[in-house]
Amino acid sequence: MYDLETRKRALALLTQGLSLNSVSKQTGISRAAIRSWRARLEPLDRGVPCPRCTDVAGEIENPSSYAYLLGLYLGDGCISAGKRGVYSLRIACSDAWPGLINACAEAVQIARPHNKVCRVASAGCQYVTSFSKHWPCLFPQHGPGKKHNRRITLELWQQQIVDAHPWEFIRGLIHSDGCRITNWATRLVRGERKRYEYPRYFFTNKSDDIRKLFSDTLTAVGVEWTILARGDKPLNISVARRASVALMDAHVGPKY
Repeated sequence: MYDLETRKRALALLTQGLSLNSVSKQTGISRAAIRSWRARLEPLDRGVPCPRCTDVAGEIENPSSYAYLLGLYLGDGCISAGKRGVYSLRIACSDAWPGLINACAEAVQIARPHNKVCRVASAGCQYVTSFSKHWPCLFPQHGPGKKHNRRITLELWQQQIVDAHPWEFIRGLIHSDGCRITNWATRLVRGERKRYEYPRYFFTNKSDDIRKLFSDTLTAVGVEWTILARGDKPLNISVARRASVALMDAHVGPKY
C-alpha cells in the first residue's frame, strides 16, 4: 500500500512527460500500480461541462477567482499534456507562503470544482496540481516552450474579466512573480546622515508580454510604475511612489 502523497508525486512525475518505466525506477513503485492510478484519471471530466469549449461558450462562473488564477498561471504555472486527452495544471508555490498555497488551491478548485486538487511537495515549494481535459480551454496561452520565448496575449473574454477584476489579476501576478519589500536609503539632514525606510513592490518576469499585461493593468487602476533594468534587460517593474504603494497595500498586500 502507498500513502496518498506517494501516489500524488508519482502521478505528477508522469504528467511531466516521464514514462511509466522512468517513474517506476525513480520512485521504486511498480509500473502496474502507477498504471492503475493513471487509469483512474480518465473519468475526471466525464459529464462535467466546460464553460469555454461547449457549442455556445458560457461565462466563467467566478470571474474574480479566475482573474487571480490567471495571474498565478502566467507567473508560475504550466500545463502539461498527458495521455487520453488529460492535462495537468501545475502552479509552483513557495513553502515560505502557506497562505498563498491555500489561496492558489482554492482558486484551482473553483475553476474546476469537480476535479481533485493536490499538492505535490518539491524542494522549497509545493506544486498545486489538478488534472482536467479542459485546462487549455481555460488557459489558451498554453503552448510548447517557455512563456517568455513565445507570444502571450489574452483572449477577448479573458481581457474582459481582467478589466472587470483588475486587482485580482494584479494580486495573482504579484503572488507568483512579485514581492513587497522594504527599501532603505540615507539622506543628509542638517549635516547628519540619516537612514529612512520605505515600502516598494517589485514584479519580475522574463516575458515582455506578461510584464506589459501587468503594467497596463497597473495603469488602468491608477498605480504609477517604473521599469528597472537588470543589466541590459528590463525585467523588473517597480512601484515605489507613496500613493501607489498605498493602493497596492489596500488591494494586494504582502505575501503570507
